[in-house]
Parts: sequence; C-alpha cells; structure tokens
Amino acid sequence: MMISKATSRFVRMSPQKARLVIDLIRGKNVNEALMTLKFTNKRATREIEKVVKSAVSNATQKSENIDVDGLFISRAFINEGPRLKRIRAAPMGRAYRYQRRTSHITIELGEKE
Repeated sequence: MMISKATSRFVRMSPQKARLVIDLIRGKNVNEALMTLKFTNKRATREIEKVVKSAVSNATQKSENIDVDGLFISRAFINEGPRLKRIRAAPMGRAYRYQRRTSHITIELGEKE
C-alpha cells in the first residue's frame, strides 16, 4: 500500500546512469536507502536523495502519527524526459548533433505491516 509519493521531473541526467543508483535502493528501508545513497559515488545520488527525503516529508505531512522508521521504498523508477538537442562544432565547417538526456525520478513509499 502506497503511503506517499514524490517526483522530480526534467532532471538533467541520463536515465540509464540514474537507474544504476535507483536499483540499489529499491525495496529497502528509508534510513537504509539514505545511507546507501550517502556512500554511493555517483552523481545521480544527490538528486535521488532529494526525492527520497521529499517522499518522507510528504508522508509525515499526510498523517502526523506515521512511523518514519517503518517506511520503505515500495516503488522507485526513472522515466526518460525530453531530450535537449545540441550541436558541437566539427571539422571542415560541419556540425555534429548530440542529445542531452533528462530524467523523471519517481519514488513511492509504503509502510511495513
């Protein structure tokens, strides 16, 4: 059963790289997940940590008598956002196109029975 949900959209980060981090915390206790994120050496951890904290905050806002230690990450996924098309200068007056990818991070918390 979902207690609360938090979403961060249009994060300037490749979804493929962010999924490597989200896979580490899926199904874990919230405190355990935050500790895992703290000691994981990836750029995506900062953004994902913000979303986890936001989901916990949303849960406490929803009902005051909720046990934060009993919360766990029931669903966590990263969808691809719009791609920003950019141009890089190339030899002989040409231009190479490349894409800056964006992500939508979604985290849902549940409560252990």
